[in-house]
Amino acid sequence: MVRRKSLLIGCNYEGTSNALKGCRQDVENVGEYLSYRGYSNDPRDQVILRDDLPENSPYFPLGHNILAAIDWLVSEPGTCNFLHYSGHGGQVQDPTGARPTGVLDTIVPYDFETRGQIDSDILHRHLVSNLPPNSTLFVILDCCHSGSALELPFVYRSDDDGNVNMVDNVKQGLHLAAEAGDLLYGGFSVNKVAEAQDLLAGATSFFRSFQHRHEQPGLASDQFANDYSQEHKFVTMFSGCRDEQTSADATIGGMAEGAMSWAFLQVMKRTPNPTYLQTLQDTRYALRQSNYTQVPQLSVGMNMDINQPLVL
Repeated sequence: MVRRKSLLIGCNYEGTSNALKGCRQDVENVGEYLSYRGYSNDPRDQVILRDDLPENSPYFPLGHNILAAIDWLVSEPGTCNFLHYSGHGGQVQDPTGARPTGVLDTIVPYDFETRGQIDSDILHRHLVSNLPPNSTLFVILDCCHSGSALELPFVYRSDDDGNVNMVDNVKQGLHLAAEAGDLLYGGFSVNKVAEAQDLLAGATSFFRSFQHRHEQPGLASDQFANDYSQEHKFVTMFSGCRDEQTSADATIGGMAEGAMSWAFLQVMKRTPNPTYLQTLQDTRYALRQSNYTQVPQLSVGMNMDINQPLVL
């Protein structure tokens, strides 16, 4: 039987000027869904990072804890892996100048103001490049500016009528209108090289006790292939919005939760075994029916038939 692993990250940034309300609830909701789908909540199989834990806990969503948890998730061959992130997303300047938009999408650790954000290059290297070829990875990013957060080569979008079109990220260079500037109210900038060094240097072996005999330390090297289109990894990601959009922190039925996480779970409840295409279309429809303007996207690491059922 294929081993299943999951990593759930929910950060409300409580006690800061950037506070959200629904991210920790998203983790609870998704965790309940994964249990229904047969995922174990044993700590050897599922790791949860939340910011209502002590800040010195290895399960508090600081940047180095997030990266260490990601490395644990994709460390074993022959596994089926699930990642859900609910929190802030942002954009920072691309230090290489290679992106047509001039920016990189990011996820935002609790300590971003002192340690920096985790950009799409770092996420790709740790999640996709490090994923064993015979493993799979399913990702939900419920955050702003998340469309290209894993730098996957193929992106699918649905319009209001349910029509889906594909954008080849490699050939067309993500021709998306991105906002210039950095995360959260425009006041924060960061030296990306220093940020990456700090985050990588700070990543600890806190999952050492969870490691199995096939695991390899994920932060030992930062030598990764630059041509992501040649990796052909079975990675699929549903993101809460396009690169230039924000993703709503909503109150639904009196409960604070992320709009994207809510819509995805609604689709899963109505259709137990949907295809990737149907999931994208129905998630967009659920958001639109609830008056949310964000446009979810499906990104994949290889050219594949999106009419096949989800691999979870």
